[in-house]
Amino acid sequence: MKRYNGKSIYKGIAIGPVKILKKVVYDTSLHPIENPEAEIERYNKARDTAVAQLQAIYQKAKTEVGEEAAAIFDVQSMLIGDDDFTDSVYSLIRDEKANAEYAVFQSGESISQIFAGMEDEYMKARSADIKDIARRVVTVLCGGEDENVDSDAPAILYADDLTPAETVALDKSKILAFVTKFGSSQSHTAILARTMNIPAITGVVIDSEWNGKECIVDSFAGEVILEPDEETLAEKTKLQKEALSKRELLQNLKGKESITLGGKKINLYANIGSVADADLALENDAEGIGLFRSEFLYLGRHTYPTEDEQFVAYKNVAKKMNGKKVIIRTLDIGADKQADYFKLDEEENPAMGFRAIRICLDRPDLFKTQLRAIYRASAFGNLAIMYPMIISVDEVRRIKKIASDVCYSLNKENIPYGNVEQGIMIETPAAVMMSEELAQEVDFFSIGTNDLTQYTLAIDRQNSRLESFYDPHHPAVLREIQMTIENGHKHGCWVGICGELGADLELTETFINMGIDELSVSPSHILALRDRIRNIK
Repeated sequence: MKRYNGKSIYKGIAIGPVKILKKVVYDTSLHPIENPEAEIERYNKARDTAVAQLQAIYQKAKTEVGEEAAAIFDVQSMLIGDDDFTDSVYSLIRDEKANAEYAVFQSGESISQIFAGMEDEYMKARSADIKDIARRVVTVLCGGEDENVDSDAPAILYADDLTPAETVALDKSKILAFVTKFGSSQSHTAILARTMNIPAITGVVIDSEWNGKECIVDSFAGEVILEPDEETLAEKTKLQKEALSKRELLQNLKGKESITLGGKKINLYANIGSVADADLALENDAEGIGLFRSEFLYLGRHTYPTEDEQFVAYKNVAKKMNGKKVIIRTLDIGADKQADYFKLDEEENPAMGFRAIRICLDRPDLFKTQLRAIYRASAFGNLAIMYPMIISVDEVRRIKKIASDVCYSLNKENIPYGNVEQGIMIETPAAVMMSEELAQEVDFFSIGTNDLTQYTLAIDRQNSRLESFYDPHHPAVLREIQMTIENGHKHGCWVGICGELGADLELTETFINMGIDELSVSPSHILALRDRIRNIK
């Protein structure tokens, strides 16, 4: 019996044989060519074939997982034809006399690394999408076919990571659990695991000898057990039955209020990073959207999204949520989330640099375009806006003036819009210390505990060497949360939490005792958090 530790991305217990997904390794090394234009023509034909494949997969996916989830294949079709990707491939072929396989692979690696370096988990996971389209084109160039990942019998599937196309190809009835070497809570493997309600662990390295052997995946404990002994098997089987029973009980909480035994109502919202994520929020019975990250509209492209592009995305989420509150965070580009066309200078400390609301206030036309799109979409649902990285009252007043100008222009054009609440994120110590004054300017606060903890403790969350020093339960952080709630309530502001601490069940009662009004968490945490709330006196 051997135990391996990993990171849980969806909790549960599975017991069964291992099936290892083996991928064909194609030759992407550099082989100089004599005729670059002929090689470009070969690439163009392979690209067109790959696009046709993706369109076929899109049609299949629409019937199996729904139009929103299938949209990734539409996006991938566009990414293959993206100017930056194409220019990179053409440049390598022409300038280095490189073969198409090498040019495509290197271009995919370069662009995917940009996404992989981002702090935001959703954006980081998009790195796999770029690698997926590059691999698809290379497969066509090499005369290969899509790999078959079906299993003859229900099994625990192991892979380095799964691409979107592979997840669609899976026979969902034959997957007991996912174990991957790479991936995150926002990877396609994780999204599929949450949709299917099956256990998943990432960060585990195995060898080919595992194939077919009995295995236990316990993502509550974050461990994978190979060839368990009888005692361990009996113990985990019992825990598995208990977990399934509890999951069934949690499903019974759908439609019920998130209210304590003492009668305190908590608004239990979801954090989302795309239009498609709204479906996941609804499936888990979120009472609203507490954080809609708008960066997805700006990343992975080479020009600013238009007002109409943004309007359609915001309107679609507003309509999906059917009157439930949707809080859109204005763009938080900068730091780890970079887009070349913003032309941002390199900074020694980008987390504290030119980012988020600072970009918006420095580039008001960019800001007004997003605000116009949000206000227009508010005619179709219950939208609110919150602004990130606030440190002063002056910033808020400047924002309110720009928002007022936007409303004035919409009125002149006879374009309807709703009553849009205005809020700010409390994620800097400065905002905490100024929270009483800030509360007099806005309708609500949303505490971003991830950045607030980082800035308060002077710890870079990206630095693994500091992990032992990073304490999200630090008394200083909890005091800041308490101060923010008290100052907000003093001036009629409701206060929520949208950072990772919101889903920390150990702190739920503490937050409620502090007077928190709203908790916004990943959709998969909604029902467990509701259960915790309903059992607090």
